[in-house]
Amino acid sequence: MQGIEIKQIKKKQPKEEKSSRADSLMTLLNTDISFGAKKLNDKKKSNFYNDLHILLSSGIDLRSTLELMCEEVTKKDEKEIYESIKNKVLSGSGLSEALEQSGKFSAYEFYSIRIGEETGCLIDVLKDIGNYFTKKIEQKRKMTSAFAYPVFVLSAAVLAVIFMLTFVVPMFEDIFARFGNDLPYLTKVVINISNFISNNIPLIIMILLLTVVAIYYIRKNERFRQMQSSWLLHIPFFGELSRKMYLARFCLAMALLTGAHTPLLQALGLVKKMITFYPLQKSIDTMEHDIMHGKTLHESMSKFSIYDRRMLSLVKVGEEVNQLDAVFNRLKTQYTDDVDYRTGMMGSVLEPLMIILIGLFVGVILIAMYLPIFKLSTSIGF
Repeated sequence: MQGIEIKQIKKKQPKEEKSSRADSLMTLLNTDISFGAKKLNDKKKSNFYNDLHILLSSGIDLRSTLELMCEEVTKKDEKEIYESIKNKVLSGSGLSEALEQSGKFSAYEFYSIRIGEETGCLIDVLKDIGNYFTKKIEQKRKMTSAFAYPVFVLSAAVLAVIFMLTFVVPMFEDIFARFGNDLPYLTKVVINISNFISNNIPLIIMILLLTVVAIYYIRKNERFRQMQSSWLLHIPFFGELSRKMYLARFCLAMALLTGAHTPLLQALGLVKKMITFYPLQKSIDTMEHDIMHGKTLHESMSKFSIYDRRMLSLVKVGEEVNQLDAVFNRLKTQYTDDVDYRTGMMGSVLEPLMIILIGLFVGVILIAMYLPIFKLSTSIGF
């Protein structure tokens, strides 16, 4: 086994070279921050499954594959996870059982791998799971890329407005106080806002911190999740983008599980554990109940507005011809392409919108400050 490296094996996979380079870029752009949690994030899972797929498809047995992967890992926490999986496999456990016992992988992952082991399609299943996490990372990267510049500009604008209200406006207020004239309504409003911010900075900071802490602790509360998702879906443009992004993940997972001949009820149960979006989780609860009582999948899905008519029609056809995996694959591609298009368009729309908003904020403050000066110059005949 000495002298064999994963990098050498990957070079023998010409079809994967382009994907590997893209993965390297995504690895840089999607580095997850972990505060001491010993777990595998999406980036590491994508690498894990893609490496397994490449090595096993190259003819290397599972034992040697895991040994090679353990040698390549340098981070201590990650190496411990890989070592524990390798040791369990060497002691006679299957790969799915080793992943389950590690506690670092979801039921969706190790159950899919178990199906692959039982049906002899392990390599294909590993490729599909790796593609799932790669697609998930791509979506995160595109969303981050679309939001990065607007968020930066908006943050700079907020800081600029706060600076003006805290330091610039009080200087004008002192000047206006010397004149003793009645100030325009807009000027009074801006000055009152400035005084409120200047006099309550500690209170405002405390309220913001308490809000962040409260959201962190109630983020898993069912009522809060329902309100949060409802609010998100009603935001123009962003709501539809979020809906299609989660539907693309739903269809990708369902395509993988139904393609591996997983019973529909079990497939829905595994997808529910994987997708954290509240409307989808609640709809899956209802679908599981309805299917157990004899209803078809598309009939149950039709109760929820999150699933569009085109999706319902295709799922109905897929059930009738017993081709649900092909239908979900097609839907996954369509939703992913739509998300990519909307994400690209978002950057073009948000940038000028942010500039307009900044101009409005700064313009209103400047007009409010100069109105009394114009009024004074008019009154004294200049």
